[in-house]
Amino acid sequence: MNPTLYPKVGIRPTIDGRLGGVRESLEERTMLQARAVADLIARELRYPDGSPVECVIAETCIGGVREAAACAERVKRENAGVSLTVTPCWCYGSETMDMDPHLPKAVWGFNGTERPGAVYLAAALAGHTQKGLPAFGIYGKDVQSATDTEIPDDVRGKLLDFVRCGLVVALMRGKSYLSMGGTSMGIAGSVVDTAMWEKWLGMRVEAIDMSEFAGRMKKSWYDPAEYEKALAWVKENCPEGKDYNSPESTRSREQIDSEWEDSVKMTLIARDLMVGNPKLVEMGLGEQAQGHNAIAAGFQGQRQWTDHFPNGDFLEAILNSSFDWNGKRAPYLVATENDALNGAGMLFGNLLTNTAQIFADLRTYWSSEAIETASGREFSHPLVKDGILHLINSGPAALDGTGEMETDGVPSMKPFWEITDAEVEKCLKATTWHPSVTEYFPGGGLSTRFRTRGGMPATMIRLNLVDGLGPAIQLAEGYTIDLPDDVHDALDQRTNPTWPTTWFAPILTGQGAFSSTYEVMNHWGANHCVMSHGHIGHHYLTLASMLRIPVYMHNVSGERIFRPSSWNAFGTADLEGADFRACSNYGPLYGNK
Repeated sequence: MNPTLYPKVGIRPTIDGRLGGVRESLEERTMLQARAVADLIARELRYPDGSPVECVIAETCIGGVREAAACAERVKRENAGVSLTVTPCWCYGSETMDMDPHLPKAVWGFNGTERPGAVYLAAALAGHTQKGLPAFGIYGKDVQSATDTEIPDDVRGKLLDFVRCGLVVALMRGKSYLSMGGTSMGIAGSVVDTAMWEKWLGMRVEAIDMSEFAGRMKKSWYDPAEYEKALAWVKENCPEGKDYNSPESTRSREQIDSEWEDSVKMTLIARDLMVGNPKLVEMGLGEQAQGHNAIAAGFQGQRQWTDHFPNGDFLEAILNSSFDWNGKRAPYLVATENDALNGAGMLFGNLLTNTAQIFADLRTYWSSEAIETASGREFSHPLVKDGILHLINSGPAALDGTGEMETDGVPSMKPFWEITDAEVEKCLKATTWHPSVTEYFPGGGLSTRFRTRGGMPATMIRLNLVDGLGPAIQLAEGYTIDLPDDVHDALDQRTNPTWPTTWFAPILTGQGAFSSTYEVMNHWGANHCVMSHGHIGHHYLTLASMLRIPVYMHNVSGERIFRPSSWNAFGTADLEGADFRACSNYGPLYGNK
């Protein structure tokens, strides 16, 4: 993504418009509040390339509709994708509000008794609700003095949560999902639904046939110098592990070397298809050099490709990681088996955290009793109540998923600009590459094997598409789990040991889908899931409300849920039901464009 095109945060300092002593006394104080918010955002939030998030503040305080219109023109000209109104006082509600139907909106009304900022907040939010323009309300718990310019912690948290999620909406708008191939093995998620991407996410779907890969490989339509560099890096940093094929299905050394070469070529081609490559212009390939403006993609793979060519395991693992032969960089998001719904989940998680994502099958629920039976060892773990979930997939997760990065001594996945060279080396050393199982992949390929370190706070999510409802999200916060080596091996060998494994224990609440780990598995809506670093379920809920996507399964406590104030009008006792009613009422964010 071109950094110059990153959306900014539009900050709207609104003010009591009455001249003759009232407005004049508030001008400086109102602008100070706006600048304090801008400083906070620039200090705490980052774009996908690591640069500070930029804000654009209205040139004057907004006391009426003329100044509101001037602000709207400026924020549009400055590419603001998020609208944040701040004020310490009463203002004329419907005259000063932002009317753009596609910008995520919030209003911070200062809690100070000298001036009725909270009164304006209530009036403005009522106006947004009445006009069908959902807005988030931000109001500090404790009263501050009128001269206090400090942003309280509770307000600070809501400001950052709103902007973080609002920027995800803005960063997706106008971008593409690139469908590389079609439907994989009849998986419903890889039947790409164009309407969902357009109406709910504001994106378009681009598509290429798998023959584009075959043609570019045959004609060497990739940067030859980068290919040689990448292949040398692979030989040095991607150690081969055990070949689990039977003697009859073991492929020759010559064949596997050829598969390595093709896998590297496929990786370069997939990236070029997504974002383009100016090097191709020098090769006389001006059209191919443009790419598809894709912020996420999916690789069909099985079976029409993998029956004849190497699988996409290397392609997916390396592109989804935060580093390669060119060094540390932002991940290129590629969904296994072209599961576009999981690709959307990966996109949400990546833009919320600026980190790589783990794509996986939600393969197996292992009860504590079943673990003991399979391993012959008594099993207990402080983070496990009744069992664990086995996340594993033939399409390898990002190598960041090894958990070899650390934050404050705890395994983590980090934005690429925070990753050390030593952590990159640890991730690479924790990963082995195995000749794929020939029965699964007649065309060959190399599959990754690693085990995610335990103790990482994580959030597992899935976006599902429901006929008559549209997209809906489910999520589970929890922790990755370490198993003793012999216990891990006993369980891991029951499936395909050439694939990466993450053991996950969801946090149980004792209610509904979270009454047990089994019920989490039993309520999951598809075969795939995405795992993000951190307990960020509340961010997913906030983002989903901005997009008008209901969340029907989560274990986020009520005090952490932050949605537009108009959601209260759809019910306060049953927040899940209110979410469904609100999303249905407003419809997809771009549905009426």
